[in-house]
Amino acid sequence: MKSVIKRFPILVVDDDPVSRTLLEKILKKEGFDVITAQDGKEALELFQKHYIPIIITDWVMPKMDGIELCKAIRNMESPGYVYLIMVTSNRSDKDDIVKALESGADDYVSKPFYMPELLARIKTGLRILELERSLKEANEKIKRLSITDPLTGCYNRSYLNEHLPREIKRTIRYEYPLSISMADIDHFKKVNDTYGHQAGDEVLKAFSNIIKSLTRNGVDWIARYGGEEFIIVFPETEIEGVKAAVERIREKIESTPIKTRRYIINITSSFGIACFDPKRRKDISPDKFINEADKMLYEAKKEGRNRIKAVLL
Repeated sequence: MKSVIKRFPILVVDDDPVSRTLLEKILKKEGFDVITAQDGKEALELFQKHYIPIIITDWVMPKMDGIELCKAIRNMESPGYVYLIMVTSNRSDKDDIVKALESGADDYVSKPFYMPELLARIKTGLRILELERSLKEANEKIKRLSITDPLTGCYNRSYLNEHLPREIKRTIRYEYPLSISMADIDHFKKVNDTYGHQAGDEVLKAFSNIIKSLTRNGVDWIARYGGEEFIIVFPETEIEGVKAAVERIREKIESTPIKTRRYIINITSSFGIACFDPKRRKDISPDKFINEADKMLYEAKKEGRNRIKAVLL
């Protein structure tokens, strides 16, 4: 529970300084990280600056009461669920409980509260937040798997089809060049025929890892286009810059023996580059962009492989 507590701080909202300080001390003694506010308005301002997943709030307060605070928080977008506990005196009939719950509160405790009960209700909130976190992590993992090539860890064709149009729109909007390169392992069929498909898979993984190591993390991205072909996307990169970057990749691949489980395999690669400059032309379709890079790749192979060819669009 300690690790959970550290992940989820608690915001205590109460206009009574004695009650607020007492609850803060008790919760801190139990190991919770506690933030305090003297009314709903201050609490909302704190929440707008920092996501706080557990809020214990008094009902009757000046400026903004607990009901208004709950409604305001429920109407906001936040990175995760917020577990709200309403604490108040002289409002313990069923209609008040219904009003609190309908305003967005998850739970309700009357003053003077029994501390073990309040702690138990907080732990209920923690279990819900942990469940949400686990579910979110599982969904993110599923999403990653859906856009990732399982062999190389690069993005897959589906990701390319979705995100390349976005890159084109962005480059048109801000008027900076966008470059792509289609990369291909030379004579890859011969690698599979000579060393076997398992070794061929290891070559593909090593090939993609070399490309990743020589591209800008968080800026450039790589997608497996099919078989031994990969698309490298270089945002904000003009033609001379992308030619220099791809040449470094080509040289590294040529000079790096690939160690598989049973063999050491030397490979070379060919690259076709297309650079779209929105200052030269207004628009380009993703298919046209890729086709131009593919044409350059064909030219590189036609001229003897292990080289790059580029075109400015």
